[in-house]
Formats: sequence, C-alpha cells, structure tokens
Amino acid sequence: MEKKSTVRAAAVQIAPDLTSREKTLAKVLDAIAEAAGKGADLVVFPETFVPWYPYFSFVLPPVLSGREHIRLYEEAVTVPSAATDAVAAVARAKSIVVVLGVNERDHGSLYNTQLVFDADGSLILKRRKITPTFHERMIWGQGDGSGLKAVDSAVGRIGALACWEHYNPLARYALMADHEEIHVAQFPGSMVGPIFAEQMEVTIRHHALESGCFVVNATGWLTDEQVAAITPDAGLQKALRGGCMTAIISPEGRHLVPPLTEGEGMLIADLDMGLIVKRKRMMDSVGHYARPELMHLVLDGRATAPVHAAGAIPFPALATRTNSDGHPDASPGDASPGNAALDGNADQRIAVLRG
Repeated sequence: MEKKSTVRAAAVQIAPDLTSREKTLAKVLDAIAEAAGKGADLVVFPETFVPWYPYFSFVLPPVLSGREHIRLYEEAVTVPSAATDAVAAVARAKSIVVVLGVNERDHGSLYNTQLVFDADGSLILKRRKITPTFHERMIWGQGDGSGLKAVDSAVGRIGALACWEHYNPLARYALMADHEEIHVAQFPGSMVGPIFAEQMEVTIRHHALESGCFVVNATGWLTDEQVAAITPDAGLQKALRGGCMTAIISPEGRHLVPPLTEGEGMLIADLDMGLIVKRKRMMDSVGHYARPELMHLVLDGRATAPVHAAGAIPFPALATRTNSDGHPDASPGDASPGNAALDGNADQRIAVLRG
C-alpha cells in the first residue's frame, strides 16, 4: 500500500442521542459524509459514542442504575451487525478511514470497544478497553492484549486507546513498539470539569512526543437538556460538564489546530507524515533511544476465551521454570529461547494444561 505524504484528519466532537442507537448512528453517518466532503482521509469519533457513553453510571449509585444499564444492553452494538455494516458502507463509499467507539454487546456482557474501518469498508481492528475505570467497572467487562497493536490502513499505521488507558505506560509502549504513525485517542467528554480537559491535553501531547506520532483525539458533548435528563440533581449535574478536549496533535507535541472544548464541531488538520521521521531522528523510544537489554515489555497478545479445547491450549509455551542456579529449566517440548526471559515462577501463576 502506497503511503500518503499528507493525511487530512477529522476529529468530531458530537452529542449522542440518548434515546436510540439508530438516531446516534444516523448522526455518525452524517458526520462521516461531512468529513469526507471536507477532504478528510480519516475521521475519529468519541469513546463508546454508539449508542452513548454510560454517563448515568458516574452520577447514579449502583442500586439505582439497573434500568439504565439494561437499556444500554438493549441499544448496544453487536459486531458484526446492521449498525457496523452501515458504517462500513459509508466508509467504503466515501473512501475514508473511520474510528468509532461503541458499547459492544457480546451475549451477556458489554465492552468498551474501538472499531477501525479502513477506506474500503473492511473492519481492520476491533479492540476492547483492557481495564474500565472506576464507575465503568460496573458496566463493562475487561478486554485483552489482542488489540494492543497497530494496524495498517489507507492512512498509515493506526493504534488506538480509550480514555485512561493512556495512563497505562505499558499499553502505550505496546503501540509505540508496533510503530504506530497515527494514534487515535477517545474520551467521553462532558465529565468531571475543566481539570479533565487539562489532564487530557497533557496526556495526548506527551504521547505524541514520546511515540513520535500524530494523535487525533475526540471527546463527546452533552447539551444542557441531556445533562438534566441524566440527573435532576443540580449538584450532580456539575459532574457532567466540561472535560472536552477534541484535538489533533503533531509528533512534536503541538496542536495543529486550536482544540475544541465547548459545543459540537469538527476539527480538520493536514498531517505532514514527514514530521514522524523528523521527530524520531532525534528520539525514537523503541529504537535508537531504547535499551531493550535493560528494559523491555512482555506482552500477551492472545485473545482470551472462557473455554479452550484441550488440544488447543496455548499456555505451556509460557511456563519456564528456573533451576537452582537461576538458569531456565525448559519444560519438555519447550525449546523457545525467548522463554528464558520470562519469569521463572510463571508456572505457579498460570494454569498449565498439558495433553
């Protein structure tokens, strides 16, 4: 795939429809078409935007949140489905890469999921937030390491993280080590107040500098009417305002356009992909500036499942004992030299089933 020297990116700050997945999805499809009409090659939407972010869980006690939680189940997105097919069709028709946050329903569980559709409409990445934050743990299950990777797209290599995953340096490092060129960040927006927006800005600008990549960040927006619908308590309504920082950041840590912190809107910026090499020539965190013989990341990139067939258990490759002199004592059939770098007590923590 021929690389683009310039990528036009769009970051969308937008309010969901808190009553219907289909109505929120219609807003997404319209925004994709609008971004494409402005010449965008890439368009990014906020965290779990379809059908909506579970703002209720931030202001309602668990005993009172059951009704809204069930409603979120009913409106959530399965993958694949008619909803994802509709996004894929518009991405293909407009030849634009789309990154969309959804509440994904997988049978009896919900997940915070990021979907990346390539310009031909193919779904090239589906990843789940690895650890929901605070109140979110009552809503979503945990993701796994299979999504901690960059994927090739029509606009370059894309990596993605949601919200406070950006405070997990090892998760960020996994994407850096996979040589992401455009990092997509998604936050809910309209929460916590101005301090959330300030922290968000620090976080995404730092990641751009450290990774030597572009960061395209999108946050959601709530209208006054929507805030009142979520909670009539004026005190709690304060917790559902501010916290918006839709922005596009260069590898040098600079805003390419002024950020959007209030209201709905769309940012457009041209990404000069040559800036990536300009930055990494000075400091490549996973290349000439790294010291892997001193510090390195061990990532389990397998997808998890509640059941494995006995013949398909992948765990023995991780089990490496150490003998009395501290050197690795390989298990039968395990000759992988990479296992020597693993913790010698791993077999005490990982259930190993052998045929």
